[in-house]
Amino acid sequence: VSQADCYVSLWLPTATCERSRTKTVRNSDSPVWNETFYFRIQSQVKNVLELTVYDEDFATPDDHLLCALFDTAKLPLDRTVVLSFKPGPNDKEELEVEFKLEVAPGPHEMIASNGVLVCRELCCLEVEVAEKTKQKSKKELSLTVKGSFEGTRDIVLGPNGVVSPSCPTEFHYIKYAEPTLDVMLPKKRHYHPWSCRYSKETGSPVVMLNSLPVGRKTTIAEEKRFDLNVTAKACNCSCHQDLDMRFGFNLCSEEMAFLGKRKRYVASALKNVFHLPHDLQDREVPVVAIITTGGGLKSMTGLYGSLMGLKKLNLLDCITYISGLSGTTWTMANLYRDAYWSQKDLDSHIGEARKQATKCKMSCFSMDRMKYYNKQLCQRKEEGYRTSFIDLWGLMIEYLLNDGKDPHKLSEQQEALCDGQNPLPIYVSVCVRDSYSTNDFKEWVEFTPYEVGLLKYGAFVRTEHFGSEFFMGRLLKKLPESRICYLQGMWSSIFSVNLLQIWGLSHSSEDFWRRWTQDKIDEVDEDPVLPTRPHELRTRVYTPPGALSSALRGALTDRFSVAQHHNFLKGYQLHKNYMENEHFCRWKDTVLDSCPNQLMQNPDQLGMIDAGFFINTSSAPLLRPQREVDVIIYLSYTTGSHTLSLDKACKYYSEQKIPFPTISLTDEDKKNLKECYIFQDSDLPGCPIVIFLPLVNDTFQEYKAPGVKRCCSEMEEGQLDLTSSYSPYCMFSVRYTDENYRKLLNLSEYNILNNSQMIMQALQTAMQRRRQ
Repeated sequence: VSQADCYVSLWLPTATCERSRTKTVRNSDSPVWNETFYFRIQSQVKNVLELTVYDEDFATPDDHLLCALFDTAKLPLDRTVVLSFKPGPNDKEELEVEFKLEVAPGPHEMIASNGVLVCRELCCLEVEVAEKTKQKSKKELSLTVKGSFEGTRDIVLGPNGVVSPSCPTEFHYIKYAEPTLDVMLPKKRHYHPWSCRYSKETGSPVVMLNSLPVGRKTTIAEEKRFDLNVTAKACNCSCHQDLDMRFGFNLCSEEMAFLGKRKRYVASALKNVFHLPHDLQDREVPVVAIITTGGGLKSMTGLYGSLMGLKKLNLLDCITYISGLSGTTWTMANLYRDAYWSQKDLDSHIGEARKQATKCKMSCFSMDRMKYYNKQLCQRKEEGYRTSFIDLWGLMIEYLLNDGKDPHKLSEQQEALCDGQNPLPIYVSVCVRDSYSTNDFKEWVEFTPYEVGLLKYGAFVRTEHFGSEFFMGRLLKKLPESRICYLQGMWSSIFSVNLLQIWGLSHSSEDFWRRWTQDKIDEVDEDPVLPTRPHELRTRVYTPPGALSSALRGALTDRFSVAQHHNFLKGYQLHKNYMENEHFCRWKDTVLDSCPNQLMQNPDQLGMIDAGFFINTSSAPLLRPQREVDVIIYLSYTTGSHTLSLDKACKYYSEQKIPFPTISLTDEDKKNLKECYIFQDSDLPGCPIVIFLPLVNDTFQEYKAPGVKRCCSEMEEGQLDLTSSYSPYCMFSVRYTDENYRKLLNLSEYNILNNSQMIMQALQTAMQRRRQ
């Protein structure tokens, strides 16, 4: 048996996109490399060096022996430190590394940060070809700047002096990340008289971009027929205003302006409802929000009925926010086409929804529709989007909810908010990663008519720019805004499920399988132990999964289809103190949060799914402290257990230390749910009052209106099968009869009207709290 052929791989992605490695020491169990590597690091960034020892193998993939993740914030300045890393405390093998941290000479880098993300200084490289003589045939140049936004670009030199592209080719890259330009020049033909044959050779100069003078054209290659010229230009981002996206945790200026206008409607409505003798001051006006659960056509219809009930109680103008996911986004998107929908009677909107809910859906699969789907998907691909089955599902939803093509876009809903005349709609999704279960990795994403953002990072783009291509906070390729049907496909996708979630639904727990789906990362102490420094990460050792674990993980976590959108976080790095940032910690709940290299190893595309695959509730964006929500009207339309999503939400927010009342329902209560419950915790600062309204058929069976009993001939109207496996209201139902639609609409409206006193009581309590 031969001894190991070891080498060490070094990866510090915040300093360079290249992986460095030592030479291979062959046939040695005690290899010594004595090689030195230099990295220029930004001190405001979290820099974690990954040291991986491999046993080189020519026939099979190299064997992984050790991977240590070391936070360079542990190192003292201007002092040499020798550290040893072991796979485990009882292992004899160890890797000995010598470190020295020094201040680098040169100008300070201009950065922008919100305390979680860091935007590094950018440069733009312009490359152009100056032809000396016309080409007789087509020739190609390949240009690569690793780690840049563009990656690799090709320039074609055609006959008759045609150059494609005609304008200079650009590369955007991080200035202090050791950038290089690799050029693959056209192949040259050489004649070899001894063999009477031609051979082709290529030239491939490599240019260190930081050696180029800024703002001055430099010739880097002189060929017989052309010169290759480059110009490096600075793209500073010294403040947030220089960026093309919003970089912070406060509400955007448009939402703040909306809230000021909406308070007038809310204050007036509360004064009229409660017959107040005086106008409410701004600080006395409570923020009331509606949150919903998903449930397909059932939740769409149920939300119409609930809003109708609030309208009849004159409480709709008391609402500041409506958030939705899955089927309730269908209701919201339809309503917000009308700029003044909440100021009007809802009968016309409900009538149109009834028409769509009860129509035959078989034409969804007709040949004409298939041609339409294909045409729309081809157009979307030409616009620059990566298409998936979720986009096709969005087009199907468009047909299910409309008579024809729906041209509306999310940003157009701003018109419905211009005077504060309607509540602000918030649509909710979660961002996921390949090879990770939803429980292990999910990040909340909120969509409003103003902006789209990831809550954890404080990064938001304008809604009309969502889907466009960004790099380091700069909009580099603008794409047309998506029609809202494509977003609805993402918000309400039933096709993003994986086997692990199916197991969780049937067995109530995924814990048995988590050993196969989670990375094995153990915290260890380096030797000698370094003094503890603020904000540093513990040294960790990563053990890669075996072949069986990898296969099981893939089978369990792969999703049938996920909506893909260009990643607007591309290029960003994490601040050195990101783990202590209160805003990040509020939503810090993924297995990668303490692994900055993996967390910010940004894929080109963000994968987004229906938030119901994590917790079937749209509450997360409304619990941002900046929104100061006092009352939550929790409308549950789910097909399964109404309390399951509520219990999950309560547990999740408790773990995240986000103020949320304790849910105190006994098992008996859960078996026989009433129409309304109020949960509150007056001792917990910032905790909202939750009015829980599950869609249950309780007193509606005997009463057709609050206090009005049904006669014998009307009893059938109060009978609804909401729970059985044969229920016409199951999640996968896409068509209702007129009778089923009417019953469900009336039930959801009745449950609001019948519990008006409890809703009023909660609003009064919120006003009293505001006055204190």
